[in-house]
Amino acid sequence: MPNLLLSWYDSHARVLPWRASPGVKPDPYKVWLSEIMLQQTTVAAVKDYFLKFTARWPSVQQLAAADTEDVMRAWAGLGYYARARNLHACAQTVAERHGGRFPATAAELATLPGIGPSTAAAIASFCFSERVAILDGNVKRVLTRALGFGDDLAAGANERALWDRATGLLPDAGLADAMPRYTQGLMDLGATVCLARNPSCLLCPVQPICQAHAQGTPERYPVKTRKLKRTAQSLWLLHAGTADGAVWLHKRPTPGVWAGLFCLPVFDSREQLEAALPLQLRTLLQDDEPFVHVLTHKDLHLHPVRLDLPQQEAALPAGGEWFGAQHWPHLGLPAPVRRLLARR
Repeated sequence: MPNLLLSWYDSHARVLPWRASPGVKPDPYKVWLSEIMLQQTTVAAVKDYFLKFTARWPSVQQLAAADTEDVMRAWAGLGYYARARNLHACAQTVAERHGGRFPATAAELATLPGIGPSTAAAIASFCFSERVAILDGNVKRVLTRALGFGDDLAAGANERALWDRATGLLPDAGLADAMPRYTQGLMDLGATVCLARNPSCLLCPVQPICQAHAQGTPERYPVKTRKLKRTAQSLWLLHAGTADGAVWLHKRPTPGVWAGLFCLPVFDSREQLEAALPLQLRTLLQDDEPFVHVLTHKDLHLHPVRLDLPQQEAALPAGGEWFGAQHWPHLGLPAPVRRLLARR
């Protein structure tokens, strides 16, 4: 399998801003940053954020020295905000404990904040040519199909067994060159050819040895029976503002939805929102059109409630403060809240 994949990768590799040019040693900082951003997020969504981050913070030391609020603000809109907090904590750990240099082994990398086993293996393989296997979603799909691995990956023992099989397939010679190409080739194959639906088997370099193709059932793999149940939640947002464009915002608690970001005050019901205001302000409330914001495993049904004020009132829900029209656009805000404020 390695030879088939390496030959294909040399002529089909994706051009991505975090990948080094041929013959150039990869930058562990850029590889790490891209791997964290790509967790549960598409390449298309990540590219602009990656370029923005590396332009503003070209090194891990500069990111480590950044203000947390600046990092959260730059991340806003990318989602899964725990990644941003872990990203900053990891940068600080690398700067303070490792002299600004990422560890060279997957085992050491996995001890850093926000870096799991597969991400650690990706960095170690790409940047340091360590012979370690990754097992992200695309790679699981490629390997289970090629191997005809039909055991349920919802069971941890089966996933570990697949990881062992993946390790056995790794190149065993010329690792300095082969490991980055092989690992990136697996990822590219899963992202562009071995798709979850309608895989392009005729274009696949490992089709001659793929057991799923031979069976005629590639879409049956991988097998994973346990899925996260999709839920829905209704939230009421107090959209208090003044004629000069100031808005009342507070910082969301951690953990929770939009943790660490500035946000309109959030309530579980219209009644709860009213109860947070003095009586003289409740008669001024106006219900705006509700809308749905879709998260990976949850639909948020958002109900904005406007409170138009002539000036900045002090008696609003505790824990918040007024931000002027020149200030709030530069805060780290959840994407639906930013869109809501922009329409005011």
